[in-house]
Amino acid sequence: MEKKLYILGTGTANVSKYVNTSCVLDNGKELFLTDGTGGTDILHCFDKMYLDWHRLHHAFLSHEHTDHFLGMVWVIRMIAEYLELDDYEGDFFLYGHSEVLDKIKAVCRMILKKRSQEYLDRRIFFVPIFDHEERKILDYTFTFFDIESTKARQFGYHLQWEDGTRFAFAGDEPLSPNGEKYCDQVDWLLQEAFCLYDEEPLYHAYQYSHQTVKEAAEIAERNHVKNLILWHTEDGTFGQRRELYTKEAGKYFHGNIWVPDDGDLIEL
Repeated sequence: MEKKLYILGTGTANVSKYVNTSCVLDNGKELFLTDGTGGTDILHCFDKMYLDWHRLHHAFLSHEHTDHFLGMVWVIRMIAEYLELDDYEGDFFLYGHSEVLDKIKAVCRMILKKRSQEYLDRRIFFVPIFDHEERKILDYTFTFFDIESTKARQFGYHLQWEDGTRFAFAGDEPLSPNGEKYCDQVDWLLQEAFCLYDEEPLYHAYQYSHQTVKEAAEIAERNHVKNLILWHTEDGTFGQRRELYTKEAGKYFHGNIWVPDDGDLIEL
C-alpha cells in the first residue's frame, strides 16, 4: 500500500526562510491535508510538489493560529473555484473542533465571493470532531484528540492504516497525557521542536508553550516511537538545522530521526 508524506512547510509562525507547517498524506488515490500554512504559500507548495487539487477531498485544521489557519481559506477558495467550473468530482470535507470551524466559516463568509460561498455547507462541508472520536477517512481509522493547549484549543490525531502502520500528528505544543497515550509505540510521530535546548533563552520556546528538540526526543523515547519527525522550528539555524537537530535528538532518542526541509517527501 502506497503511503507518502509530503512536507509542505516546517517553520513556526515568525519565520521568513521556511513555509509554516503543513503536510499532505497520500495513499496513492486521495490526499489528506493537515493545516494550511499561513497563506498563499500553500498554493505554491501544491504546485511545486505536483499535488493535484482534484485528489484533495479531506483536510484537517488543528487550531486557529494564523500560521495554520489562513492558508486553509485559500484551500477552500481553490476547491470552490473548481466547483464553479464543474471541474471537481465529489465533495470536500474539513475536519476540526467546533470553535475553529466556526471561525474559518465566518472568514469565508466575509471574504469569499458570493458564488464561492454558495458551495459552503453544500459541497464544502465543515465537520466537527471531538476528543477521542474515531472516524473512517480514506477507509482508514483516524482518532482525534485534544492536546489540551493552554493558548487556543487544539487537536491532534492518530491514524492507523490497514497494514497496521500507525502515524500520529501531535500538534505544535508539548504532548499532554491526553495526547501522549495516542503516540505510544507508533511507527511515525510528527512533533514540534521549536529550537535547540541551549538556544531556548534566545527563542523563548517555553514562554510560547513550545518545546525544544531535547523534550521532543525524550517524549518519543519514552513512548518507544520508531520514527520521529521534527518540524515547527525557528529559522536561525537555516542551512544547518538538519545536522544540528538530528545530533541533539540523537542524545535522547534511539529510533530513526527525520528533520525534513520544506518540499521533502517521506515514504512512510
